[in-house]
Amino acid sequence: MSAMYLFSRGVLTSGIHRQLVCGSVSLFQIRGKKRWMRAYTYIMAKKLKLEGPPPPKPRSQHPNWDYHAEVQAFSTRLNENFSLELLKTAFVNPCYLQAEQDRRKGLGVDSEATALVLKDNNQLSKSGEGFTKSFISDWCRANFPSLPDEGVESVVGHLASPEVVTYVARNLGLEDLTMSAEFPVPDDVLYSTFMAVIGALQESSGAERARFFLRDFLLTQLIGKDLFDMWTVVNPMGLLVEELTKRNVPLPEPRLIRAAGASTVLPLYFVGLYSDQKLLANGPGETLAGAEEEAARVALRKLYGYTENRRPIDFSPQQQHEQCKLQSASST
Repeated sequence: MSAMYLFSRGVLTSGIHRQLVCGSVSLFQIRGKKRWMRAYTYIMAKKLKLEGPPPPKPRSQHPNWDYHAEVQAFSTRLNENFSLELLKTAFVNPCYLQAEQDRRKGLGVDSEATALVLKDNNQLSKSGEGFTKSFISDWCRANFPSLPDEGVESVVGHLASPEVVTYVARNLGLEDLTMSAEFPVPDDVLYSTFMAVIGALQESSGAERARFFLRDFLLTQLIGKDLFDMWTVVNPMGLLVEELTKRNVPLPEPRLIRAAGASTVLPLYFVGLYSDQKLLANGPGETLAGAEEEAARVALRKLYGYTENRRPIDFSPQQQHEQCKLQSASST
């Protein structure tokens, strides 16, 4: 009996020792596991789901921010000689000045004792916007002389629209430097800031450098853009008749050239427009009316010189432009 007791006690002691050893080994294997991480991650995910993501902060509220150095870097990155005072003024919007004055009033700071020595960019923005639209209009008339005034206005309206301008401004990094009352910066504030930068460049380096800046960053947005995506023409056939009448060309005659799947769900028709027994253009469509309208658009593109296979826009550097001017002057 005593032998059985000693044997069972020994087995029990051995089991306890084995459990302790195994436990120590398992603890050693999961030594780097943070047991609090799972609960913490769950709580933070639940908080994010209830409260939503935190509001974005401007770059100026993050560490290692030097505004003067950032403005200088912006000028160097664009390879332009800005006047730093004008460039800093171009980034100051009236809404920022108003918000800063209201904040100081809320803190009880005397506005006369600590006045804001800042000037807003209203004047620079107006001058830059006028210069931009004038340059784009002159460029369109020089490169597309057959384009009517309505088409030129549509192209100018597209390139100077807030959507295109803010897209270019954000890709140039203007949003981080813009002084605005709200963040993210609203589109209208970013639009006025970009135009103010154009005005500052015009006053700093002259109109020639401002034209090249607009050519490089704004006119390039026309690449891959169709004319009638910018210019809404309700009646292309009527406009084509007017253009041909001005040129003393016989009126167009639509004719069905090809057709496929006329009895199916997706038919396809090709309509050609003939004038004086010559093919002006042809276009596809799911209906005869749609094909005729598309053919009229193709004919208008040919008349205005805005076809898909037109000569690429000349975006060569300034030196090549000067060489071309000198060659043309010497030849004449």
